[in-house]
Amino acid sequence: MIAAPLLRVLFRVRMTGLEHVPARGPTLLAFNHVSALDGPALAIVFAARTARPPRFLVAAEFFRRRFHGWVLRTFDQISIRRGEGDGAALGAALEALRTGSVIAIAPEGAVNADPEHLQRIRSGIARLALPTGAAIVPVGIWGTQSRWPRGGMRWARPWRPTLVMAFGPPILPDGDVNLEADIDALLDRTRDRLEDQVAIARSRAAR
Repeated sequence: MIAAPLLRVLFRVRMTGLEHVPARGPTLLAFNHVSALDGPALAIVFAARTARPPRFLVAAEFFRRRFHGWVLRTFDQISIRRGEGDGAALGAALEALRTGSVIAIAPEGAVNADPEHLQRIRSGIARLALPTGAAIVPVGIWGTQSRWPRGGMRWARPWRPTLVMAFGPPILPDGDVNLEADIDALLDRTRDRLEDQVAIARSRAAR
């Protein structure tokens, strides 16, 4: 695969905690969103180290771009219309989880202009985990924003920044997807654990 060596040219890649990802069963990778490179980088690293290729929930506008759309459709990613309560995307992700797949999602929704502080965690992650029992693995990502922050591609020192992905112990969902209190409780747990993993990734990137 060409993408893996290219990622290593762009970054010094470090990873920790991959053993926390379940070997089987429905799994959600919940990662913070600091760069447009987060999804591709996570896909490359995860596919190279495991036998469980993840499917990503990707904003629908990327599917309308000629090259991006071809890549996303080739690798069977899931299109989601952000901010519209996309039932079709939710249904496709639920179906994939019920067959034991890995689904990767950035629960903040959009790339964060302030990477040091998480944005609001959207309810989609809970609406996927609660009805399927999918384990939520929080993944802290730090370093991609050095090359491609929200404002666009940036070339500056360090020429090969450190990229860290910190996988944390899985969060086991508990509750009823029809109860807002249960959804909110799971979102709070996810936010707390994701903040922990981001702090770990940030700390290791600074070494």
